[in-house]
Amino acid sequence: MTSEKPLFFTDPDDLAEFVIDKMGLDINVGMVLGLGKPNHIANALFNKAMENPAINLQILTAISLEPPSWSSELERRFMQPLVERIWEGYVDLDYIKAVRKRALPPNIKVSEFFYKAGGFLNDVHMQQNYISTNYTHASRDLKANGMNVVAQLLSKQDINGKTMYSASCNSDTSLDAFKQMKEYQRQGKRALNIGQINANLPFMYGDAVVPPDTFDAILEGPEYHFGLFGAPRESVNTTDYTIGLHASSLIQDGGTLQIGIGSLGDAIAYGLKMRHTQNDLYNQALKDFGVTDNFGDVVRSVGGTAPFEEGLYACTEMLVDGFLHLYDAGIMKRKVYDSIPLQRLLNEGRIRVNQKVTPELLDLLLDNHAIHPTLTRKDFDFLQEFGIFKQELAWNNGQIEINGESVTPDLRDVAVRERINDTCLGDRLVDGYWAHAGFFLGPRDFYNALNAMPDAERAGINMTSVLHTNQLYGNNPYASEELKLLQRGKARFINAGLMVMLSGAVVSDGLEDMRVVSGVGGQYNFVSQAHAIEDARGAIMIRSTRTKGSETSSNVVFNYGHTTIPRHLRDIIITEYGIADLMGKSDNQVIKALLNVTDSRFQDGLLQKAKAVKKVEASYQIPDRFRNNTPQRLEDTMEKFKAKDLFPVFPFGTAFTEEEIVIGKSLRMFKEKMADSKLAVVPGLLGQMVSAPPAAARPYLERMKLDNPSDRKEKLMQKIVLTALKQAGEI
Repeated sequence: MTSEKPLFFTDPDDLAEFVIDKMGLDINVGMVLGLGKPNHIANALFNKAMENPAINLQILTAISLEPPSWSSELERRFMQPLVERIWEGYVDLDYIKAVRKRALPPNIKVSEFFYKAGGFLNDVHMQQNYISTNYTHASRDLKANGMNVVAQLLSKQDINGKTMYSASCNSDTSLDAFKQMKEYQRQGKRALNIGQINANLPFMYGDAVVPPDTFDAILEGPEYHFGLFGAPRESVNTTDYTIGLHASSLIQDGGTLQIGIGSLGDAIAYGLKMRHTQNDLYNQALKDFGVTDNFGDVVRSVGGTAPFEEGLYACTEMLVDGFLHLYDAGIMKRKVYDSIPLQRLLNEGRIRVNQKVTPELLDLLLDNHAIHPTLTRKDFDFLQEFGIFKQELAWNNGQIEINGESVTPDLRDVAVRERINDTCLGDRLVDGYWAHAGFFLGPRDFYNALNAMPDAERAGINMTSVLHTNQLYGNNPYASEELKLLQRGKARFINAGLMVMLSGAVVSDGLEDMRVVSGVGGQYNFVSQAHAIEDARGAIMIRSTRTKGSETSSNVVFNYGHTTIPRHLRDIIITEYGIADLMGKSDNQVIKALLNVTDSRFQDGLLQKAKAVKKVEASYQIPDRFRNNTPQRLEDTMEKFKAKDLFPVFPFGTAFTEEEIVIGKSLRMFKEKMADSKLAVVPGLLGQMVSAPPAAARPYLERMKLDNPSDRKEKLMQKIVLTALKQAGEI
C-alpha cells in the first residue's frame, strides 16, 4: 500500500478491514445492479459481518446474479454441467446464498430495488426490504437509506499515458453515487468509494471513464479477474416473434431506439434485422400475420417497413447484445454529437455524419454562432474535439501553430481563412455516438464481442448515467435538456409488461397482494419521456395470455389491484395479435382497441364486463377480422417461414447444445404436466418401464449419464427422461 489515493490491496480481507477501520461498525454498501458488483469485496465485507455481530451491514443493490441451482438428482444431472461450463470461473455472492438458505443474521440486511423476475416472490426478507424506486431515483434513494460506501467492479486502461478506470458495465447509478461519496468526504462525513479491477470486463468509454482518485481503495490481483456472469439467451417462441414483428414496424428510420433484455428484446432485434436485410420476406411476414391489413394505419403513421437508410441511434438504459447485432447489420449507424450546434445542423440535414469536412462547415458554425469570427481557445478545442480541425494542430497564446508558424485565427481575414481551409481542416466528424447506455448484461460472447472491438469503435458507445439516458428533464452534468431533445428524434421506447387493464393501465413489476415480481426500473422513466418528446412514442409489449399447468389466463384484464404505468400515460400496447394505439383516445376507444389484440378466448367475457359498466355501448360487436386471435393461427402462419429457416429458436446463438435444448424443453413440459396432474404422466411412464430405450434417445441419455443405469434410482430417472422426450415428440 501507498499513502496516495487510491490505496491498493491484494487481499479482499485487508480491504474489508480498511473499510471497517474507516467507517466503524455501521456500513451501508451500495452496489450497482447486475454485472458490476465487486464479488470478492462483497464477500469479504459480508463474512466480516457474519463473524462479528457488532457490525451492522446493509447491502443496497439490485439484481444479485446467481447461477441456477437444482433440487433433485435429475435436475443436478442436467444443470451441473451447464453451470460448470457457462458460469466457469464466476465467484458466487455469499450474501445471496445466505438469503436463499434463510441464513441472514440480524445484523445483516439486503435491500434491492429490482429483482430477477419472480426471483424472490416467496422470500419474506427480500419482500419486506424491497425498495420501490424509479431507476433515475435509485442513487438518491440508496443515499436516503444511509449508503456510505460505494463498491464497484472496474476495468482499467492507459489513455495518453495515464491510468484511467471505467465503470464499464454499470455507469448507470455508480457515477452519481461516486460523486455523492466525494461530497460526503468534503463535508467531513465518513464515506468511501472502493473498487475491484477485473481484466475480463470491457473498458467502456464516454462518461464511464473516471480518474483513479475517484476511489479510496482498489482491490487488484490476478486471482480476482473472475469469470463474468453470463446470462444465457432465452429461446424465442412464436408469441415473442410476432410481438417483436409488430414492434419492429413501429420504428422510424433516422430515429432513436430503446429495448430491453430477454426473448422479446431479441425478437425485436431479429425483426429489425430482417426488415433491413431481407425486406421482401419481412413485408411478406407482416402481411401474412395480419399486420399490414389490420394495423397498417398505425404502422404508416408511427413507424415504417423499409430498410434503414439513415439508421438508428440507441438511447437505452440497457445495452443488450441485440444492439451489437443491429450494429453489425448496418442499422445502428445514426450518430449523435455532444454539441448543440452540430446536432442541430445534422438534424436539419445541412451536414451529414460521413461527409468530408469542408470550409462550408465553418461557415455554418459561424452563422449559427457556434464559434466566434476570431477563434477563441474554446472554439479551437471544440473544432479539434469533433475532427473539424486536425489533431496535430496546437494553440499557443491566442494563435494556431501551423507548420511551425503562428497564425491569428481571424476567419474574416481572407488570407488567413484560405490558409485555415487549406491546412487546418480535418477529414470527417469524430467523437459521435451511436449509443448512450446505462448498463449491460448478457451472454459471455457479448462481452467478448465488446472486448474484441477496436478502441475507436468501442468509443462509439457512451456508457453514462441513467440521469442521462432515462430522463429528459434537467440540465445534469451529462447533457442539457436541449441537447437530449435534439439527439432523441423520433424516439421509440419499447418495454415489456405483465398485464394491461382495459383502461390502458399497465402492470409490470408486482402483484395485487403486494408481492414484488421484479421492479419498476426505468420503465416509468421511458414512458413519461415518450410523452415529453414531441415525435416520440412508447410501447409496452404484453403476451396476451399466461399458462399455469392446464389453465390459461388472459393478460388483458378488466381491472387489477396494482399499477405500474397509470392509465393517463397510456400509449401503445403490443400483443402477439396486434397494435393498440391508445394515446389520446377515449375510454371507449381504448377498450375496443385492446379487445382487438386480446386472445379470442377471452374477448367476449371482457367485452361483457365493459358493457356492464357502460363503457362500451350494448350493441357493439368486435369486428370479425379480430375474432381469430388464436395461438394456432399464429403457429400455422409461422410454419411457412420456419420452412425457409426464418425465426429460429435462438436467433443470435446459444450457449446450450442441441441435446440440452431438447432435454430442457422436454423435462420442463413433463414437470408442468406433473404439477397439473400426476395421473396424466403415469401411462407414459408405465409404457417406458417395459420398453427398451430407442436408438434416437441415446445422445440425450448420454448427456444425462443415464445411458447405462447402474441401480434402481438411475433406471427410474432414465424412464422419466424417456417419457418426457416421448411426450414432447422428440423420440
